[in-house]
Amino acid sequence: MSGFFSGKKERRGVPIGEAAYVVVDTELTGLDPKKDSIISIGAVKMQGGRIDLGSALYRLINPSTEMGREGIVVHGITPSDVSEKPGIADVLSEFIDYCGDNIIVGHFISIDMDFLNPEIKRFRGASLKNSLADTCAIYEWIKMSERDLSGYPAGGNEDLNLFSIARKYGVQISGAHNALSDAFITAQLFQRFLSLLPGTGVKTLGDLLKIGKPR
Repeated sequence: MSGFFSGKKERRGVPIGEAAYVVVDTELTGLDPKKDSIISIGAVKMQGGRIDLGSALYRLINPSTEMGREGIVVHGITPSDVSEKPGIADVLSEFIDYCGDNIIVGHFISIDMDFLNPEIKRFRGASLKNSLADTCAIYEWIKMSERDLSGYPAGGNEDLNLFSIARKYGVQISGAHNALSDAFITAQLFQRFLSLLPGTGVKTLGDLLKIGKPR
């Protein structure tokens, strides 16, 4: 079944510039999967380094938990914006079909999957089995490789949030948090990483999944 792909080992030899990806971002009522829920999903497809904005997915969701003030300030979505929107169960099939068996990419993607998978398992009986790649982990690999080449030690604490890293690579940031715009920012960042990774020895999908494994 599409979206419940268990991972084909033969694909691990595919060059990273030829693989198919889906870049995913969610907006949430909070960060506790036991108390909070999803209020929007944004996703864009990539074929290698090419971003396909024409097929982007964005859905607002009527959450199953209360929306707090702090979350509203972050993402700008109010209760009235989602009161007439479908619940997560009505969006899952479309999202699963959209992902297909592609590699799912995201910044701190484990957070998104901690919310998505329990819902998918609840309504579909099984979690997504797609392979995952975390742009934060990829960034840390690239920085480590650069330090190894330069011979300089690592610096102090670094802000690893999406916007901070994206700015370092010339990705334009505008507007408030939005699941689709954040997915697009992540896709542009990943696009830049795909051009840098071969120089660090990461050339195949298997290499990418190893260094981009979510924390």
